[in-house]
Amino acid sequence: MKRGAGLFIILVLGAAIATQALAAPAPRRVVSLNPCLDAILMAVADPAQITALSHYSREPSQSAVAAEAARFPFTWGSAEEIVALRPDLVLIAGAGPPALAAALPRLGVREAEFGVPETIDESLAQIDRVAALVGHPERGAALDRRIRAALAAAAPRPGEPRLGALTYEFHGLASGPDTLVDQLMGRAGFDNLARRYGLKHTGEVPLEALIADPPQVLLAGRMAPGEPVWADRVLSHPALKALAPRVRRESFPETLMFCGGPTLIPAAAVLAQAREDALKGISR
Repeated sequence: MKRGAGLFIILVLGAAIATQALAAPAPRRVVSLNPCLDAILMAVADPAQITALSHYSREPSQSAVAAEAARFPFTWGSAEEIVALRPDLVLIAGAGPPALAAALPRLGVREAEFGVPETIDESLAQIDRVAALVGHPERGAALDRRIRAALAAAAPRPGEPRLGALTYEFHGLASGPDTLVDQLMGRAGFDNLARRYGLKHTGEVPLEALIADPPQVLLAGRMAPGEPVWADRVLSHPALKALAPRVRRESFPETLMFCGGPTLIPAAAVLAQAREDALKGISR
């Protein structure tokens, strides 16, 4: 199936689900089992509706919204734990734990299953669906507008050159084509060189490839302020030391690349700033 046709189907299904959600009463006790869904839920639901989030969202190394998530109870995701919370809606990424998947229908608890968005449009569709499910579609639409405005603000100005770049996250993983990060890079004025290094999705780029064809910019993920980034280790490798002066390294909080949803707003701003800083460094 072509991507355009697939996206059309996603949007049509999303609209149908939203219509059904609006017909049902708004849930009063919502549990989310995924950190990316947690962030969306916090952005569109009333705080009183949020019964529990996933435990990942409270971890600063796992979540870009850890400070905000700390306000809410959390769950480890076990069926017994979630059933005891008496939710009327559970947000799940994938099929969820088998025991939970079996228990919820017997208890009459609604569950909404989500996939991993690989495009900006798919991420916006998730926002709209969550907002409709919790009874606040207008908040989803408002968040969509803020994200689109942030992406527009992150775009390079007319006449600014695009830069060849590679993300380098923990353990040397690079975001490949057909990923959400790939789209973000493109919107912010970077050409993702992962394609040139043979990646078909997210994966590792061999040192030999970097030596033979170094990127203009390494977008290096940083797990926490002050921590060394993985790209520092790569550039300190004896075979790559000579390349260090030729490759601009711009760091970013790695948690901003883990999810879409509201995190797209700061992620777009960080990438835009990285492009501006790289351009200044290259022009010197």
